Amino acid sequence: MDTAELKGTIESLLFASAEPLVPERLAEILEIDLEDLETVLAEMEEHFRQGHGLLLERVAGGLQFRTRPEHGEWVRRLHRSRPFRFSRAALETLAIIAYRQPITRAEVEYLRGVDSGGVLKTLMEKHLVRILGKKDSPGRPMIYGTTRGFLELFGLRDLACLPTLKEFGELSAGSGLEGEGTTPSLFETAETSED
Repeated sequence: MDTAELKGTIESLLFASAEPLVPERLAEILEIDLEDLETVLAEMEEHFRQGHGLLLERVAGGLQFRTRPEHGEWVRRLHRSRPFRFSRAALETLAIIAYRQPITRAEVEYLRGVDSGGVLKTLMEKHLVRILGKKDSPGRPMIYGTTRGFLELFGLRDLACLPTLKEFGELSAGSGLEGEGTTPSLFETAETSED
């Protein structure tokens, strides 16, 4: 298959897939070497950056076509939807889980200073958080982590793409998020009992 045909086939596969396709799966389907596929994908990513309505992005460990952010309002009109909005409680809880996973509900509540059961339930219903298992400690509390849906929603390739502590501090400087009340910092160690 020549390069133009290969690119067209890749576009079709990505368009038809409801979730990001990992390069290994694409290489398997197309019966080509992963290294050759990555070369073609790099060309395609550059091509779609040049004034197209779509971007080819690496999210949640795979590849996916996404609309350009500047076209979001038009896409929402098509679907008659409003942008996804987080409550402050949901955003705090999601951030704690993203940065501290695997984490128990008690640890989340210690860091937030309030009950988080309802927020956790909502985040699980939206497929942004999932139960990873049970902690090997007294009471065997459930531990939580983020999902591929979380990575997709925030356009992250993987968790390593989350802003670092330094970047997070720069983003939140002057926002009023730090130093409120006596609740511990998101990044402090949570020493809690699991009773």
